[in-house]
Amino acid sequence: MSWSVIFYPGNPERRERLIRKSQELRELMKNNFRATNQLIEALKEHLGLSFRPVALNEKTTVKENCDVIIERIREIQAKVEKIDQQMKAKLEPTLYEKLKNMSLSVHDYQLFSGSVSAVCGVAGTAAVVAVGWLIKNGKILTNMRSTFGLIGTGIMAAVVVGVLFMGIDMIIGAILGGIERDQLERALEEYDRALEEFRPASEIYQDSITYVRIRLSMSQ
Repeated sequence: MSWSVIFYPGNPERRERLIRKSQELRELMKNNFRATNQLIEALKEHLGLSFRPVALNEKTTVKENCDVIIERIREIQAKVEKIDQQMKAKLEPTLYEKLKNMSLSVHDYQLFSGSVSAVCGVAGTAAVVAVGWLIKNGKILTNMRSTFGLIGTGIMAAVVVGVLFMGIDMIIGAILGGIERDQLERALEEYDRALEEFRPASEIYQDSITYVRIRLSMSQ
């Protein structure tokens, strides 16, 4: 039995909690990268917008991966804002609100198709759905970006992503450089704060992208 276990009998349980939270963080990041690529594919197919796909690099740090997805979401948002402003200028206020809230009738899709085509160069119901979803869900993109920003500045930021699925000693060494009780407690507290925000933001982000992909496939 190690001295750390003798003097800090709660450390083994803390270690197990830390490794579970580390692995949960990795899985959430992985799922959000996949959802972002699905959104990129949908935007290319239905609006002709091109963005480079993102890839979770397990050989680099959590922060470096966060920076990659933050930059891609920022690029998507910049294009969304441009489309939003153009649509707002072209449409009457009541029509713009319908598009923004996705409260469209069959007749509305025909009305909006011409405006969307003028702005994006792509016509059809799917293009209208894509533009409406982008405008309506801008806040979701913002929340996801800020959440990755939080993850990328915490105690886990310097940890290589691949280490998050390795043995507990590697995780402890990468995050803490030791196994002292207070360090474990601080790490767990930060993970708790980060995951408390990351879980719901990830769920909303992924569900929203799944929803628009279903709507787009139905509109074709």
